[in-house]
Amino acid sequence: MQDSLNMKNRLIRFLLLAIIAISAGGSGYLISREQRAPNITLSSAAATPQSAVDKLLRTSFATTEGQWQTLAAWRGKVLVVNFWATWCPPCREEMPLFSSMQKKYKDKGLQFVGISIDSIDKVREYQSIEKPGYPLLLGSPDAMGLSEALGNVSQALPFTVIITRQGRLDSVKIGRLTEDELEARLHTLLKQ
Repeated sequence: MQDSLNMKNRLIRFLLLAIIAISAGGSGYLISREQRAPNITLSSAAATPQSAVDKLLRTSFATTEGQWQTLAAWRGKVLVVNFWATWCPPCREEMPLFSSMQKKYKDKGLQFVGISIDSIDKVREYQSIEKPGYPLLLGSPDAMGLSEALGNVSQALPFTVIITRQGRLDSVKIGRLTEDELEARLHTLLKQ
């Protein structure tokens, strides 16, 4: 009887240690992935091949209404493309800024677009509650591959790409954009 009880106690301790070890390992992975994210300031994307931008502009994404949309539909505008997910707190935190900027600069040729790495149900639910002032599109699993080709080597979220009116990559940002960063970049691009 005592041996059976000791065996159960050892099994419970082993399971608890295994759960703690797995949790610690997962947390360590997420922290290291975030620390490996390259430069989190808005940066020039001169090294990114134009073919990656062209592919992004040609790719069809599903809308939350079930239609298909390419980003090329907004050619001639300064295009701010944000890769995000509903489960990503920094993504959700920067979306009100994007909505505000969309409203402020829409008549000057600015278009924000969100590409979600999430399920349509979650995006629709988020959209119905938060009501962002710009289109939300659904990225397939290939969307993160597109973001990687555009400079998001760690495949982190949020990831933002700014494309000029001429369809050229201007800059990229891994991590949350600040109002000052965005305002400065848009001020320059919208004058062109």
